[in-house]
Amino acid sequence: MTIVYMLLGLFALVLINVPIAVALGVVTAAAMLIVQGTDILPNIALVMFDGATKFPLIAIPLFVFAGAVMNAGGISSRLINLASALLGFIKGGLAMVTIGASMFFAEISGSAVAGVAALGSILIPAMKEKGYSPPFATAVASSASTLAIVLPPSIPMIIYAVMAQTSITQLFLAGFVPGLLGAILMMIVSYLFARKYNFPVEEAFRLSRVWETFKDAGLALTLPIIILGGIFGGFVTATEGAGLAVVASVIIGFIYNELDWRRLQKALVDGGVQTASVMVLVAASALIGVFLTEQQVPQQLAQRITEWTDNKYMVLLLLNIFFLIIGCFLHSAAAIILVVPIVIPLINAAGIDPVHFGLVVTLNLAIGQQTPPVASVLITSCAVARANIWEVSKVNVAFVGVLLAVLMLCTYVPSVPLFLVEYFYR
Repeated sequence: MTIVYMLLGLFALVLINVPIAVALGVVTAAAMLIVQGTDILPNIALVMFDGATKFPLIAIPLFVFAGAVMNAGGISSRLINLASALLGFIKGGLAMVTIGASMFFAEISGSAVAGVAALGSILIPAMKEKGYSPPFATAVASSASTLAIVLPPSIPMIIYAVMAQTSITQLFLAGFVPGLLGAILMMIVSYLFARKYNFPVEEAFRLSRVWETFKDAGLALTLPIIILGGIFGGFVTATEGAGLAVVASVIIGFIYNELDWRRLQKALVDGGVQTASVMVLVAASALIGVFLTEQQVPQQLAQRITEWTDNKYMVLLLLNIFFLIIGCFLHSAAAIILVVPIVIPLINAAGIDPVHFGLVVTLNLAIGQQTPPVASVLITSCAVARANIWEVSKVNVAFVGVLLAVLMLCTYVPSVPLFLVEYFYR
């Protein structure tokens, strides 16, 4: 019954707009006091501190800061120009440019919200000016930015790997195929919209223009090579790769002569604010994770479901439905932190590869970023575009359908996303 009261208390606090990190901490601390007494009080602070100071989690503030520096230092605009030269000749080319630029940005920042805030502020007004409908422009920017948590280096993947005690590098590698597949399918959907509504061609394809923008963005393109090459080559960990991303972003920003100390200070503040909200949530989650484990909740859940079915595909179906539902109400980091420690014993009992499950979780939560009421990325995109969220959601159904198709493929044909992991690591 304690768990039921905790859930009721959590929902009550969230409904009155208490931040979820604070609500988690308050509810769990109260439950621990009731069940274990006042002697547990010193341990609460220690558990929260220990949970938020794990070495792999240092990658989160570093990748967030790298994304902020990219935007302040002119790197984002150069990536957009290159994507325009490569894809702008296609009908509805500016939508293709948005998807392509989002992929470039995703390979460096790992944050979907950072991506839509940085790129959407440039590309959504540009699409509206060219005659794209505001709901379509907002929807494509929102859904394309969500690829950031599927492609490496993904912040939700880092959090999952820490919670599930699995390999961050293998998760990153598993994200390549679904991320690229999702981008291609979104481009096809955008082309069909462009044909139907006669969206314009952005510019004729010219090799000279491609070469010009490629040279201009050359330094920016070294960032994913430095980060991902270092991680997959085994030269650095994901955390060290995040540190390299920051250093390289700052140096490139100064070389481009667009990053000054005032903008760097603003990037530090923006990155610090985003990081603080995530890390407080991580600290609170460590507390609830310890309490639930002590109360044997994960083990009991795993036992009950495995008594009902031991078919891993049925287990995955149930968990897909569960994550799709909670993704509508929780941010991706909160959902991972709150749920993954509970279901990991079930995953192990069903014989599901934790790397495969991590990819499934990430795709579910990518969809959650687009489905109200929480829909963090969709809401950010609508705020940038000053568009009505429900009008945008009607158009966004097509792009969410793409993400669902990729989710189903990765869930039930795991060899598709995992063949790179199998080839390089197993």
